[in-house]
Amino acid sequence: MAFQSSEQAQAYWRENISLMLKLLVIWFAVSFGAGILLVDVLNQIPLFGFKLGFWFAQQGSIYTFVALIFVYVTKMNALDRKYNVHED
Repeated sequence: MAFQSSEQAQAYWRENISLMLKLLVIWFAVSFGAGILLVDVLNQIPLFGFKLGFWFAQQGSIYTFVALIFVYVTKMNALDRKYNVHED
């Protein structure tokens, strides 16, 4: 990557780290929060014949993680274009 200035590089990495932290908080909330902490409350709600807490623990956290990967890729491509460090 060739940044035009050190300020541009710092801004790029600041936005990159901010995005990663936001996505990690979402991942943690879904996997740990919905799959472990709130499982008893969520188990009162049926989803496709399964208890919702069980579904989050077994499937929902995985689906959320895969969706977050696609969000990260999309946002990072936009960030790379914004700072003109994208691949040609």
